[in-house]
Amino acid sequence: MHRPSLQDETAARSYDLVVVGGGATGLGVALDASLRGLSVALFESNDFASGTSSRATKLLHGGVRYLAQGNIALVREALAERKTIMHIAPHLAQPLAFVMPSKSIAHKAFYGIGLKLYDLLAGKQGLGATTFLSQTQTHSALPGMQPTAAAGGVKYWDGQFDDARLAVSLATTAQQAGAVIRNHTAVTKLTATPNADHRFSIELRDTLTGDVNSVTTQCVVNAAGVWVDTVRQLVSGDNSPAMVSPSQGVHLVVSRDLLATDHALLIPKTDDGRVLFTVPWLGSIILGTTDTPRSDAPREPKAFDHEVDFILREASKLLIRPVTAADVKSVWVGLRPLVKPLTTAKGGTKTISREHTIVANDNGLITVTGGKWTTYRVMAEEVIQSAIEHKFVNTTAPCSTATHRLLGAPNARELTPINQAPGPHLFGTELAEVNKLPGANNHIGMGLTEAMVRYCVQREFAVTVEDMLARRWRSLFLDARVAKQMAPQVATILQSETAIDPQLGAFEALCDQYTLA
Repeated sequence: MHRPSLQDETAARSYDLVVVGGGATGLGVALDASLRGLSVALFESNDFASGTSSRATKLLHGGVRYLAQGNIALVREALAERKTIMHIAPHLAQPLAFVMPSKSIAHKAFYGIGLKLYDLLAGKQGLGATTFLSQTQTHSALPGMQPTAAAGGVKYWDGQFDDARLAVSLATTAQQAGAVIRNHTAVTKLTATPNADHRFSIELRDTLTGDVNSVTTQCVVNAAGVWVDTVRQLVSGDNSPAMVSPSQGVHLVVSRDLLATDHALLIPKTDDGRVLFTVPWLGSIILGTTDTPRSDAPREPKAFDHEVDFILREASKLLIRPVTAADVKSVWVGLRPLVKPLTTAKGGTKTISREHTIVANDNGLITVTGGKWTTYRVMAEEVIQSAIEHKFVNTTAPCSTATHRLLGAPNARELTPINQAPGPHLFGTELAEVNKLPGANNHIGMGLTEAMVRYCVQREFAVTVEDMLARRWRSLFLDARVAKQMAPQVATILQSETAIDPQLGAFEALCDQYTLA
């Protein structure tokens, strides 16, 4: 059985730092702390990146819209981090060319000048020069776009990545650095008990087996994303002021036949003022996104009809062939943890940027939320720095995550474009280990083999069918119907590896939710 029991894996029972939440930021914190020599445990109640961090628009970007708002420092930081991520995980994060169609010379000049500034801010970290395109060049870059949709355009460069697989790579790299990393492990009680030995006692439950255990720590990092308030209330009680106001983003996945290109398309302002992307990703096209406030934070949010209608309508205005619900292979929704204005509680300190918030309380609890994937690493570094400054942890080691390459990272000359359909290249240098396992020639579908499934169980924490087909392999996010067909065979392999219920029925129901018809 390749999933250690909760009791065995947390036998040490006392850690310098415990992270609650296995999204981008939490995993980044665990890796940073482990590389500095601290004893670390991370607990995720579902699966790594199962919330916001697997449902991004798959873009690594400096934030063109922040440039328009004058947030120069924020853009410069994100542009530098964009290149850093491409260095530490080049098989999962690569440059992507964007085309912004324009209907007039003035429109092209306005955005072109802004994007030239974007290049300037990137400096040596730039991915390619912004260029002005003629009408012919624009339509050549975006075949399938209506002839009247653009009189020209601007081409610029940003990045794209596989968010969930990058999260898993952070998890395996942190484990390699000495951290205890567990998914499907809920924090059920968080008790502040300051004494000479520890500041917190934490009760845990394995959500798949029901096993329970407890650990202690000097510092808790609450990195639960849109659910940080739930974790804070475990300590503070129900009177804790809410930090997060969720916003929902919807994405539709269609065949690349609708827009057969390796270029992304950006419409900075639709008729109602919103932004629209079409992004080539893993052999398909992502259409999105929306930004709809909501008062709750469900684990599996559903798309509202008006959000789907908006994306289909705006995409159809651009393309020669209108996009209909029948074209949609998968529809998925992510919740963004937008930070509310916060009044600092007595005994706490607050560090705020335009993108994220870090709150450190005197009892040893640090809460971090907001931000975006592109800046996860510097957010994690700021969290550890806060823990050091408040004397929650004791280390003089510097942050090394900017140069520490993640598990599987190959040399640049060995790269296969992330734009291609999912395949062996996503494992990077670990592919040799994958192919040593039984079933290397047993193809399940969508580029996945039996050996890959076994590897993901043994080395990448996969336990359920959803773990495997939603995040280790992106089948659910690319084509929900095909994922449902693959699920029974994957479930059989998982069961043989773990002897734990792989939750096939729940995944099949989820596949139905990811389809429109």
